[in-house]
Amino acid sequence: MTVELWMRSEVRATERRAPITPADAAALVREGFAVTVEESAQRVHPIEEYAAAGCTVAETGSWVDAPRDAVVVGLKELPDQPAELRHRHVFFGHAYKQQEGAERLLRRFDAGGGVLLDLEYLTDDSGRRLAAFGYWAGYVGAALAVLHHRGELDAPLRPTSVPDLDARLSGGDPMSAIVIGALGRCGRGADRALTAAGVTPTRWDVAETRDLDRPALLRHELMVNTVLTSAPVPPFLRPADLDAPERALRTVCDVTCDVGSPFNVLPIYDSTTSWEQPARTLRDEPPLDLIAIDNLPSLVPLEATEAFSADLLPLLRDLPRATSPWQRCERLFHDTVASVKEASR
Repeated sequence: MTVELWMRSEVRATERRAPITPADAAALVREGFAVTVEESAQRVHPIEEYAAAGCTVAETGSWVDAPRDAVVVGLKELPDQPAELRHRHVFFGHAYKQQEGAERLLRRFDAGGGVLLDLEYLTDDSGRRLAAFGYWAGYVGAALAVLHHRGELDAPLRPTSVPDLDARLSGGDPMSAIVIGALGRCGRGADRALTAAGVTPTRWDVAETRDLDRPALLRHELMVNTVLTSAPVPPFLRPADLDAPERALRTVCDVTCDVGSPFNVLPIYDSTTSWEQPARTLRDEPPLDLIAIDNLPSLVPLEATEAFSADLLPLLRDLPRATSPWQRCERLFHDTVASVKEASR
């Protein structure tokens, strides 16, 4: 059975990444997949590279009229229309932890008979995510935090490359920094950026956050949070902590951006920051600034796309066989939709 993959364009103006590189698309075409790629003026790989890989080229946004059995593959949010979603969609839906707009998105799928296969929940049997941008999210988040802390972060942000960011990070003044979630993909990426900046961070993970030493946390000048949890845990920072007299903390980067979720470990802000305004002041005296950008890897789009596509390729190959990671994704979708409908009765 031929599976048709339809890689849609991204609606967010600052989204430069793609879920599939031209080289990996060519591999799928050789293996018998039908791959359609929408035109995009902002994607890091030009459409000509996908055409040369054997993909069919389609107009931006034409996925709404794709064949019913096509699997629509993307990364970030869908446009508000159509109201009913009839395809299987693969992307980061942010729809299972009571985030803003989550219920409406799920109801759109339910109304159209479509299915959300959320990349965040595409996991192995142990629950480990199989395709993620975490490493480069952590790297970019920490890099931006260092540059902002030094007064060297220019806005609006522009896409760059890892070698260029490494060069900008080197040679600055020392600072005390802490990475929470240091042993995960995201934490390792943050550690790489801090190391490039000449900073040896304090590294906390599960053991250190189980009984969190908040005064010790507040003694650091810079903090990078990389912890994303699916269960309630005591927050790492609370609004009252920002007013603690012993606070040395001046810059916080929340890589996870789980704002609006009851599982948010940093309930100290209510909206993300942006490429146009990457940092926001939370306290004036002593100063404390926040960076919380929810598509950080798009600032190094080439490296991020290549790494993610390499993770996703074997999973896309398994789509026709509906292997257990895809089955878990679909089961979670149906269970969550059923819960939403039951709660509204």
